[in-house]
Amino acid sequence: MTEAIRHYQARMRRVLDYIDAHLEQDLNVEVLSAVAAFSRFHFQRQFTALFGLSPHRYVQLLRMKRASYRLAYRPGDSITEIALDSGYESPEAFSRVFRQRLGQSPGDFRKAPDWAALQDMTQSGTQIRGIFMSAKPELDQVRIIDFPHTPVAVLTHHGAPERLGGSLRNFIAWRKQMKLAPAVSATFNILHADPLNCEPEDYRIALCAATDQPVTANEFGIVADAIPAGSCAVLRHIGVNDSLRDAVAFLYTDWLPQSGKDMRDYPIFVQRVRFFPDAPEHEAVVDIFLPLK
Repeated sequence: MTEAIRHYQARMRRVLDYIDAHLEQDLNVEVLSAVAAFSRFHFQRQFTALFGLSPHRYVQLLRMKRASYRLAYRPGDSITEIALDSGYESPEAFSRVFRQRLGQSPGDFRKAPDWAALQDMTQSGTQIRGIFMSAKPELDQVRIIDFPHTPVAVLTHHGAPERLGGSLRNFIAWRKQMKLAPAVSATFNILHADPLNCEPEDYRIALCAATDQPVTANEFGIVADAIPAGSCAVLRHIGVNDSLRDAVAFLYTDWLPQSGKDMRDYPIFVQRVRFFPDAPEHEAVVDIFLPLK
């Protein structure tokens, strides 16, 4: 029975991955049931019973999430382009649904995003992709490296996690000004606090761009710093950001006790190698670094 359940879940995971990779295409019940190799007469009921929302609602949710991220973080993408890529025939149709889901027009969201509304809208999708379908890492996926001394420019977000989006927008704007795109400047996050284990006002994360350039006084509050050299355990996480916390927990609770290693007095940090929304969520790549003595 356990093997049968794993096989069933693998077929549904195949559907979720297909949706992530084909959001611009027609994702009707016939297409998705064929991907899962289930009868189209029963697939919709199966999907809804398992995940708590219909395939159509789930697809729409993912399209709205990706559209929201592009509106917030990709100012060069036009609203018309985003609407068409989201499967809508016109910006007007896209705008109607966007306003229904987030309470703002796409233009208003781009100017001043309602981050709390976005979090509420995507919560059910987060639970599906980040929790139910996440795969636990294996011990042999962890390697030990000597991390080099890395000068970085840092914007520290201090406060409620739901306001992190505003700090990210400022960080991206500064990088554009300085011509430090991710392709030429590695992106790191230093995880000073776990948002689930601290008060909202105590949450802190450092947004970092690797650079040797001088960091002059600026309106964004970005300063020069460095990630120190030292031994690190590294685990590559491929998938949705919402399951990243489980991968971090694996390093602490599974790998570390069996490794015989001790932790260095420096926070755990990550390198964002491949980003959503530029890549499908299930193909985003993050390297997790656990500093060791």
